[in-house]
Amino acid sequence: MSVPLTSRPVSHVYDAAYTGVPNWDIGRPQAAFLALAESGRIRGPVLDVGCGTGELALFLARRGHEVLGIDLSRRAIEQARAKARGRRIDADFAVWDALDLGGLARAGFSFPTVVDSAMFHVLGDAERDRFVDGLAQIVPPGGHYYVLGDARRVDGDVYGISPEELRRRFTGREWEIEFSIPTAFERRWSQNPAYLVGVRRR
Repeated sequence: MSVPLTSRPVSHVYDAAYTGVPNWDIGRPQAAFLALAESGRIRGPVLDVGCGTGELALFLARRGHEVLGIDLSRRAIEQARAKARGRRIDADFAVWDALDLGGLARAGFSFPTVVDSAMFHVLGDAERDRFVDGLAQIVPPGGHYYVLGDARRVDGDVYGISPEELRRRFTGREWEIEFSIPTAFERRWSQNPAYLVGVRRR
């Protein structure tokens, strides 16, 4: 896959984080996504939004899926590509802003499955609506968006996710919530309560 590059100023923050090993980069996919893959729910081609250094994308590619991982951080994508070469896994990675999914659609891409391991939960309020609008441009009817994020601790906070918020954001937009599972988001030295939510486009 070949796509053009885009960026936002916040990309420099993530580039700085990836000069080392960020707390959220645990060197393997989150356990919630391992279980999801074993359930047979994932269909390719797959888009991994906010893929970081590529562990989830590489895991899914090794299972036989065609995968594109995108991230704002050029440094993270360089590391993901290096991992793919070193492990001899056929997965594609691009520096791309997940708030510009329409750009992928205009380039001819469509994804029956979009996976999101802790990208949505850091977006601002308006950014979340923009992202949901973009999903509708690349996910065909019957396709899915699977998101894992820290559980919101305080009502009214922007950070984190809740099943109620996702129902509100997706209701009336040709989507339906299929499941919401309490789980954990693992970090290198800790873990937080989280949700894995499956959303289906009608």
